[in-house]
Amino acid sequence: MDLEMLKTRASVIQKIRSFFIDRGYLELDTPLLSDNLIPESCLEVFQTEKLYPKGSRKQKETLWLIPSPEIWMKKIIARHRVNVFQICKCFRNGEQSGRLHNSEFTMLEYYTMNADYTDSLVLTEELFKAVNNGCSLTPFDRITVARAFMEYAGFDLFKTSDKGAMAMADKARELGLDPEPSMTVSMLYDLIFIHCVERNLKKEKPVALIDYPAFVPCLAKNKGQTVERWELYHNGVELANCFSEETDPQKVKEFFINEEKEKEKAAIVKHKVNRDYWKIFEKEKNFPRCSGVAMGLDRFIMTLTGKSSVDSVLMTAD
Repeated sequence: MDLEMLKTRASVIQKIRSFFIDRGYLELDTPLLSDNLIPESCLEVFQTEKLYPKGSRKQKETLWLIPSPEIWMKKIIARHRVNVFQICKCFRNGEQSGRLHNSEFTMLEYYTMNADYTDSLVLTEELFKAVNNGCSLTPFDRITVARAFMEYAGFDLFKTSDKGAMAMADKARELGLDPEPSMTVSMLYDLIFIHCVERNLKKEKPVALIDYPAFVPCLAKNKGQTVERWELYHNGVELANCFSEETDPQKVKEFFINEEKEKEKAAIVKHKVNRDYWKIFEKEKNFPRCSGVAMGLDRFIMTLTGKSSVDSVLMTAD
């Protein structure tokens, strides 16, 4: 990374920090090492060991590098009910290094109390303007997932998915894809989304893809066929993911149980799960209505500076 890019990166991070502090958000600095993690079946983690001094009753402890600060941030929200943000390193194992991925990356995560996903979208537009000096990238284009499937895949997502995996598989084959016989509706959705929808989001202006199907598991508020979630794309690159956060303790518990089962079946690196985490939504009574956004900061800087690879904005030893 040359000196000018180092300065640009530093400037973007300083502007982000000022943006949230000026709005009264509390900046957090939560641990990067944890003795338990949220089970996310779609990713792998890094495992390490903490060694204790000779003569100690305990010799070593298994720890994991966090793939996201979410679990820590929500514990603070449950106790203090404040708007929070954090800029920190996160770690995901088994990631392809290259244009859009790096195993160690910088995450911007922010939670707003008494807000939903539409409020977070407006806030994110304001963040873009603040960081890019009132740029012309806002307002974001908004398109529902259902409309995107109709425009770019040529079929009604919900009418087809309601008929089951066979109907979704037929649509995938019509689009020139080759689905596995064992694929579920959710898996087939992902297959079609990646190959037919996502590649058409290469717009010069950011695109907010909103109202994700409820059959794709996540901890966003449900509103029937869809959940209150959006993802932000710029020039075809996924930058951010947002939910109106699920606060029902039983739904959080069920999600964790299902994800842990999937993790046990598929994960190369197993990790301990905090099975009592869901209780913060019950014990602390009335976990606040809130909305959270997780943004890949390296990708954000990459798109703002017109670069085509995150490698060009990462601080390396080269």
